[in-house]
Formats: sequence, C-alpha cells, structure tokens
Amino acid sequence: MDGFFNRILIVDLAAQSFRAEPVADEVYEKYLGGKGLGTWLLLRENPAGVDPLSPGNALIFAVGPCTDVRVHGSARYGVFTKSPLTGLYCESYSGATVADHISRTGYDAIVLKGASAEPVWLEISDRDVKFHPAQDLWGKSTFETEDALRERVGKHGIVVIGPGGERQVRFAIIANDYWRCAGRSGAGAVMGAKKVKGIVFLGEAKRKVADSEVLARHFRDLTERAKTDPGVANYKKYGTMMMIKVANQANVFPTRYWSAGRRENWEEISGDALLAKFKVTPHACPRCFMACGKITEVKAGRHQGLKIEGPEYETTFAFGGLCLVKDLEEIAYLNDLCDRLGLDTITVGNLAGFAMLASEQGKITEKIPFGDVDMIAQLIQDIAERKGLGAVLADGIREAARTWDMEDEAVHVKGLEPSGYDPRPLKGMGLAYAVSDRGACHLRATMYKPELAGLIAPSAVAGKAEMFIDYEDRATLFDTLILCRFFRDLNQWDELKTIILGTTGMDLDQAGLARIAAGIMDLTRSFNLWEGATAADDRLPQRLYKIKITPDNQDITPAELRTMVIEYYRLRGWDEQGRPKS
Repeated sequence: MDGFFNRILIVDLAAQSFRAEPVADEVYEKYLGGKGLGTWLLLRENPAGVDPLSPGNALIFAVGPCTDVRVHGSARYGVFTKSPLTGLYCESYSGATVADHISRTGYDAIVLKGASAEPVWLEISDRDVKFHPAQDLWGKSTFETEDALRERVGKHGIVVIGPGGERQVRFAIIANDYWRCAGRSGAGAVMGAKKVKGIVFLGEAKRKVADSEVLARHFRDLTERAKTDPGVANYKKYGTMMMIKVANQANVFPTRYWSAGRRENWEEISGDALLAKFKVTPHACPRCFMACGKITEVKAGRHQGLKIEGPEYETTFAFGGLCLVKDLEEIAYLNDLCDRLGLDTITVGNLAGFAMLASEQGKITEKIPFGDVDMIAQLIQDIAERKGLGAVLADGIREAARTWDMEDEAVHVKGLEPSGYDPRPLKGMGLAYAVSDRGACHLRATMYKPELAGLIAPSAVAGKAEMFIDYEDRATLFDTLILCRFFRDLNQWDELKTIILGTTGMDLDQAGLARIAAGIMDLTRSFNLWEGATAADDRLPQRLYKIKITPDNQDITPAELRTMVIEYYRLRGWDEQGRPKS
C-alpha cells in the first residue's frame, strides 16, 4: 500500500535472531501506521496480564506514512509497550533526527521480543540486524552512550537509555539527539529490562507515496500560512515556555504540589526570563519551521556554561511550580540531571513535590523543604540509583503513596501524574486526564488549548465531551501519521484528509477519518480493559477535590466529571462501563 513498506521486523533478543513479516493492506486501511499499527501489534504480541518488566512484554518502535516524507512536522517516531509505571497502555513519541533513520530500515514497525542475557546494543538496517555487546556502555549516561555509539557508527539514528532505564526505574525514558525523548510512562525501563542499552537505525529504504504533487501543494500552502500565524510566531520566539505566562494568568499553573494555580513571581521563570537570562538559539526538527526547541546556555552563576535544549514548559512547571524552585538556571540544572540519567522530568518533578509534602506532613523523617534545589538533585540521583527515598520513588507515585500512607494526597490518574494544566478550572482537562489511555496525559487531545483560547468556557460541562472527542480524534490521526502536536491548529480535518490522500491514496471524508480514529481508540481501550482497568479508574485524585483554587469556587466536582465521562462513553459508542460494544 502506498505510504507503507507493508512489513515489520521481529527481533528476538534472547535468541539474537530476527525475521521480517508482511503486513496486509487491510491493517493499514483500518489503523494506518504509528499509533494504529503499534497498538494493533501490541495487542497481537502481548499476553494479557504480562509483567511489563518481563521478557514477555513487547517493545515496539513505529513510524507513519509521513515519516521521511516532505510533510511539515513529520520527524517523529512512536514507542508502544505495556507501561511499568501504570500497568496499562504505554505510548510515547519523540522528534529530531531518529524517525527518518527508522523509516530507512524499510520497516513500518520494529518489535523487540524477549530479553538479552547480557547488555547489548543493536544495529538495525535495511539489510540485517547486528547484536553488539554493551557491557562497556552499561552505567554510562545517555549523552555518553550516544557519543560512544556515534563514534562507532557515524551519523545515523540512535536511541539510548541511561542508568535509570538500566535499573528499571518505572518512568525511565528512551533518549535521542541528547535532549529529545520518548518520555512518559516508562518505555526506557522496558528497554532496560530487555538489557538493550541503545539501538542504531540505518539504511537507504524510501517509502513510495501516492501523490507527491498533492503533498507538495500542501507543503507550500502550510509554509505560506505559517508566515502570518501568531501561534507559529510564539513558538519561534519562546517555544513551549510561552505557556508560563498564559497558565499563571489563567490560574491553571499547578504550584506547591497542587495546592494553588498561580506561582508568586512567575515572571522569574517565564519565556521572557529565559530569553533574558540565557544564551538562546532556536532549534528545529527536520521539515519544521517552528523551531520550538531552544538550545540554551547558562551565562553566569554556579551552572555557567551548562547547555541544554530547554527547559520546556512541562519541566519548568514540574520543578518551578510543584517544587517552587525559584531560578531558571537551577531548573535547567535539574533538567540536565534527568536527561543524563534518563528520567522523565514531569514524573520526577511530581515525585519531588510529593516528597516535599510528605516531609512537611511528617510522613517521612527526611527534611526536604520546598524549593531546595540540592535536595531535589540528590533525590534525582537516588532515584536513578534506587537508594534511600529514591528506592521508593523509583517505583512511582502509587508505590510512594502506599508506603507513606498518603494515597488521598497523591495526584495521579491510573499511576501517571498530570502535566502543567490544572483540571480544577479547566474542566475539559479534567475529562482528558480521567479517560486518557495512558493516564493523566495532556497530549492525547490537548484540551487545554480550546479552553485557554476561549473556544469553549473552561467552567462549562455541557458540550465538553463532544469537543474533546473532536480534538482526541484529530490527535489520534496525528499519531498514526506521525505528526507533531504543535501543528494541530494548522492541520485541521481538511488538511489531514489531504495528507492521507497524498501519502496513502485513501480518499476519506471527515467521517471516514473519524472512524479510523475511533477504531484506534477502541483498541487502546480494549488493551486497558484487558489489563484490568475499569470505569472506576476514569477519575481524578482526591487532593484536587479537597483543595479549591478558583476564586469563585468553580472547581470541577465529582458529579461534573462523571457527567462528562458518561457522555464521552456514549459518544464513543461504549457502554456505561466504558467498554467498546463492537
């Protein structure tokens, strides 16, 4: 089928063998690539109830029909597995240079099965798979590992794990290009459990698209529209850090471990502060005009000379909001520690804030004041090494909450902590966190966008589920293609129709596109039900109901959330227990 290679690679790590398998057109017609193909394979390969850190859990890398094709925002790959953090569906995406190299291996997906007896790094090409010993890399940081592999193979696509992944910290990341990562819900821990330290992708395969002229027109049109688009201009100037101002002014910036929606002196960690305090250079993925990435270098102080890509909004919220770290330079330092050790900054910031609350309430004997950077840095190191408090935190928020008898205080959904958009004022985000297939995720539909932009009142309940599904369906299609979320306003339904027509030749109207998205949502829901999730898990944590943050007492209530969830089930065609009927 146009847009696809119609084949996948199965790698058996225990036997150090591999084989290619064909995939029928019918699979792509029903699910496309990326998330659709990855989820279909996950359901095919994984037995129900498998331990996420056992050899039986598949780790799947997938690309879409736009990968290595001249489509804006298409330099992304996806990773799919069972999450060791939540025990449910895991998907995570990353940008920069790797996706094109995965595509050039000539496979739509690569499935890692089993586990190696000893540490290895893999070399996957369009010709074969090579298994190399990696004992000399075990223990090295993500940066050191990437450098070492690049010295051995040259400028190809490289993904790696750090010490956090090696020790199977349940929120470890898979990193690439130093600062980009498949970050949420613990895919790096699965890679570590399989004793795979890194993977190099290379080859010369090229996918055939259905109509290159259709894609060329779309590319030109999008380029022209972007020249006057205010959202694009903000991404170019600030990157995601533009949201610090927006979120604080709207009182939706989670602060002091979810006890407030606005941080005092937020201007000190804003996008403008980033530009003033750091040497900042815009950085873009291939085929992207937004250049949302910011290569930043600390100009002065104890971290002078430190260079990272970031910090992003989510990292700044996690450390600067939840933990009350005052200075961007210190947030950059904590960001760098997490990157090198291979840990998700959103989860780490949430856990550090939770530990600070536990210390304040006397649940633990350690003294960890809010804002104490050096204590947070030590916690990060201890998490990666699984020692002291870090041994508890390395297994995630649910384990820490049980251990410290703080389950009513822990903020998470299904074991995954929310990102930097407070669902108390943003009731659509409350729905999003509650029903997201991977836990409290902001990216599955980015429902904060229409709420903050005034497209629908944040306090509204009526009509939220319908709008949410529209956003979620488009986001799902983005993840099948695979496209960057930041193009969501530029690629509406008509543009998605054009992209799919140009890549695959499938001529679908909006209803046809929505059917594909809905089918994929049914798949992910089925996976979670298979793994023991129930409708009772589609909820928000008690702390968010206990502590009110809106000035007019308009925080989301359990009844309002339940109304939206039931309506969401109905519109999805699921029964009242959230089970797909087909």
